[in-house]
Amino acid sequence: MRIFLSSLAFAGLFTSPLAAADPPKPLTPGDIVAAAPQADWSRIAPADLMVMDLAPDAKGRARRVVIQLMPAPFLQGWTGNIRKLVAARWFDGIAVVRVQDNYVVQWGDPDGETPGKAKALPQGLSASREQDYAAHYGAAFEPPEKEGSAGYILSPEGRLQRFLAVAPGNDDYAPGTGILEGWPIGLQSQEKGGDAVVRTDVWPVHCYGMVGVGRNVSPDTGTGAELYTVIGQAPRQLDRNIALVGRIIAGMENLSSLPRGTGALGFYETAQERTPIVSVRMGDEVPGLPAYEYLSTGSSSFAAYAFKRANRKDDFYIRPAGGVDVCNVQVPVREAKR
Repeated sequence: MRIFLSSLAFAGLFTSPLAAADPPKPLTPGDIVAAAPQADWSRIAPADLMVMDLAPDAKGRARRVVIQLMPAPFLQGWTGNIRKLVAARWFDGIAVVRVQDNYVVQWGDPDGETPGKAKALPQGLSASREQDYAAHYGAAFEPPEKEGSAGYILSPEGRLQRFLAVAPGNDDYAPGTGILEGWPIGLQSQEKGGDAVVRTDVWPVHCYGMVGVGRNVSPDTGTGAELYTVIGQAPRQLDRNIALVGRIIAGMENLSSLPRGTGALGFYETAQERTPIVSVRMGDEVPGLPAYEYLSTGSSSFAAYAFKRANRKDDFYIRPAGGVDVCNVQVPVREAKR
């Protein structure tokens, strides 16, 4: 029996395997995170976590929210108060009082504004100043010139810290933005006498899931007894106007999915609408709490991830954006293997 090959098939017999192989598919940000080695992940201390258990939902399912508190030198007056409030069990029994669509979920004492009915605060809470919304770093500030490049600032305790630039020179709310040790930040150099930089102000920014302190009009700065989280487009106009004390790393859906408030600014008008808070504990008090870790923002994996967030060229994207907002470089957080 004779076998006849078409010219295409015959040519294929002599095609190099390398030439015939499909080109590698462009990586997505998720691909980079999934391939990051364990050495590129940093563990979050349980003592830096707040675990908030809401009342079960209508089907009896538990609802837990895990909040990571900001590290020093940021907002320590407020985070110190929050730790005292947790230790005093003050948050137990309060409620979610406000859900405003595309803005915030807020929780606190429903009677907090009613004289004679407000829940008494524990002793020893500190009063913080408006200037403490930003941390004051040293003069060693090297502004990066391109996306994903590194800059360096001198921490208040004299430690040189590396941050990753995001949208350098192209942010509407800050002269510089980046990711510093796992947190989205804004930066501004303060100059004195020409070009001499005397300090760098650094502050956390209002991204989705960040947690802040409710307050009244200035000069009130809030105690930490009333908290909110962002559930919509990042309200960056609030940066340096309100204390940001942390971010939600697990259970965000238990807040963002709550019914919107029926009153002004999304406040609930009746007690029946509110979601009770059963308890709030620090992570090292909660048996069986998973260990959490984040992709270290000083790692090469995170640098590649941040660059790819700004320059998507995988199958889904037609036109790479060539840039990204600091709030769209979400720091990956996962449950760690014990």
